[in-house]
Amino acid sequence: MTAELIAAAVRLADIIGQENQALRAMDLARAGTLLAAKQDATVCFVAAQPAATFEADGGETRALAARLRALAAENRILLERAIAVQGRVIGIVARAGRMELARAAPRYGAEGRLAEPPSVAVAVSAQA
Repeated sequence: MTAELIAAAVRLADIIGQENQALRAMDLARAGTLLAAKQDATVCFVAAQPAATFEADGGETRALAARLRALAAENRILLERAIAVQGRVIGIVARAGRMELARAAPRYGAEGRLAEPPSVAVAVSAQA
């Protein structure tokens, strides 16, 4: 294994480890900030592979490959969980908006005139 491939694999593993840590804490904003670095590290890792030779090296290559596989498997699970949580949050916000719109819809009173809709305060806040 070449020094270039080892360095690329270690860099990729470190970034995936950081992303996994953020995802375990459900810090999706922090996880999102790692996307560009993860993409760049992946490109470097893939680019370094053709030049690599896989010779006996006392198990270092196997250990690094096992670490990368384990981190990638955990990353997939954590990303799926984060996507599911975001989907639930979006669903809650959408349902609340639909309920509010239904409450504000025009209604007719007993004499056929439009009734005043009830005043309800609504606030939506977004943070990145």
